[in-house]
Amino acid sequence: MKQTATSLLFAIGMAAAMSSTPLLAQGVQQSITEKRVDVVPLATGYRASKILGADVQNSDRDKIGTIDDIIVTSADQEPYAILSVGGFLGMGTRLVAVPFKRLQVVDKHMRMEGATKESLRALPEFRYADN
Repeated sequence: MKQTATSLLFAIGMAAAMSSTPLLAQGVQQSITEKRVDVVPLATGYRASKILGADVQNSDRDKIGTIDDIIVTSADQEPYAILSVGGFLGMGTRLVAVPFKRLQVVDKHMRMEGATKESLRALPEFRYADN
């Protein structure tokens, strides 16, 4: 009986080893590199939900626009901030696109150094695609 149990365990072990060998040989090993992030300073960052609708200030802390949206294109993967500029109480405003990297978080405010209301109004108007 002891020999039968040992033989059975040996047979099960061999069957498991033989059945897994082709599975290992079939797949192509993939290498995924993940960047480790220090989560403590990350947690104190500015959340996307707080960025949408945030006022944009210039170097003098004057309000020069509001972040209406953020768009990432499939072509260059660079995010753009869609700013609402000009107007009063939502009337007469227009949208313009600026590279998101032009914006900085300073004292929990979004800042665009060197920009003015006039320089933003001079940018081409942004319009969403109809799709």
